[in-house]
Amino acid sequence: MLESAAIEDNLTQKQALILASNSPRRRELLGLAEWPFEVRPADVDESVLADEDPKDYVLRVAAEKARVIGEQVSDGLVLAADTTVVLDGQILGKPHNAERAREMLSVLRGREHWVYSGLSILNARTGETNSDLAASRVPMRNYSDEEMDNYIESGDPLDKAGAYGIQHREFRAVEGMQECFANVMGFPLCHLTRNLRKWGISLDVDMPEACQSHLDYDCPVFEEVLKWEH
Repeated sequence: MLESAAIEDNLTQKQALILASNSPRRRELLGLAEWPFEVRPADVDESVLADEDPKDYVLRVAAEKARVIGEQVSDGLVLAADTTVVLDGQILGKPHNAERAREMLSVLRGREHWVYSGLSILNARTGETNSDLAASRVPMRNYSDEEMDNYIESGDPLDKAGAYGIQHREFRAVEGMQECFANVMGFPLCHLTRNLRKWGISLDVDMPEACQSHLDYDCPVFEEVLKWEH
C-alpha cells in the first residue's frame, strides 16, 4: 500500500497518464476510461530468464517498461503492462511465423490455459511504483483445422501471445470464459482501476460497465477484483 504522501503528491484529477505501450488493444481499452493519456512505447528486452516463473516474468517486464519510460519524462503516472499465455507451465510468446502459430493453436485447442498480466504504475517524479497481477483461466474451443488455417492466413495471430486474439469476431477461439476478458486482451481494466485509486485517481467512468459494453461480455469477476486490496 502506498503512503498517503504519495497519493497527495500533486496527482490531480486532470493529470494525463502515460501508456508505456504501442499495443492497439491496450490503447483501445485504456481509451474506455475517458481520461487523457499519452502513448510512449517502451523498448525493452522481453526474453524469459532461466527457470523464471511466468508470474514473475510478466511483473518484471511490466516494471522494466515503466522504469524505462519513467526515465524519459519528468512527471506523470506511467502505466505499463505485460501479458503472457501459459500452458502446462510453459510460456507461449508471439509466434514468429505461420508455422509456429499453427503449432501453438494446435496445442491450445480444446484445452484450458492461463493468461497472466503484470501491471506496473510508476510516479515519474518520485520513482515510487506499485504493481499488480491478473490471472485468468482460459478455455479454448475445439476449432477445426480449416478454421485455424483461415485464421492464420488472416495474419492476426502473429502479433499476439499464444497466437490468438480473444476479441477476434470470426475465429472466436475461446469458449465458456468465466474470467477477466480484458486481461486476456492484455490490459486488465479493473486491476488498473483499483490501483489508480491508490494514487488518488477515481475515474468518472463506470469502468466495469464500459468494459463489458465495449467487449459485449458479461463479466462474472469484476466485483471481486475491485473490492480486493493487495
